[in-house]
Amino acid sequence: MTELHRAISDIRSIRGQLARGTEFRGYGPATLTITGLLALAAAAAQRLWLGATAVWSGPPLIRYLSIWVPVAVVSFALIVAEAAMRTRRLHQGLAAQMMRSALEQFLPPLCAGLLLTVVIVASVPSSAWMLPGLWQIIFSLGVFASCRFLPPAMFVVGVWYLAAGLGCLALGSAGRTLSPWAMGVPFGFGQLLVALVLQFGYRRVDE
Repeated sequence: MTELHRAISDIRSIRGQLARGTEFRGYGPATLTITGLLALAAAAAQRLWLGATAVWSGPPLIRYLSIWVPVAVVSFALIVAEAAMRTRRLHQGLAAQMMRSALEQFLPPLCAGLLLTVVIVASVPSSAWMLPGLWQIIFSLGVFASCRFLPPAMFVVGVWYLAAGLGCLALGSAGRTLSPWAMGVPFGFGQLLVALVLQFGYRRVDE
């Protein structure tokens, strides 16, 4: 039994190494396009509901979060659901390892962004104007971490989100308000850029 367990362990290790060295094709361009359009639609909804800007405390902050948090949850659910289906179809025997590898890159930044949001809203709401920029910077870290098994041009997406986040922090420090376009433009065009990279960057194989 010891030899059998060792053999199984070796097989798992080999499969894990193969997964880490294989281009992940689970992300679908169409779904990423939808998430970009959702971000732009959420920005328009915020513009209509809260005006051009929202203050960073009290009910306006809660309404702001009630727009963007559900959008983030829905977008994440759509991406994961499609990724699970595409991975089973395209990666077959390595599907479980490929999905695990993909989630390992993005879950830590997403969890960090969630916890950071809770801490800021609960403890220092006066700094809530920084949330859009911080979210974009944290998201860029997940993109950079995923670049090793995605098309090379995905690095440009990481640069986009990092630059957008830093720009939001620099420009938002004056008014310290929550502009709808500070979220809509970076995430809307960022996700559309991801869709383009995936559409034209995946190696051409039969699907």
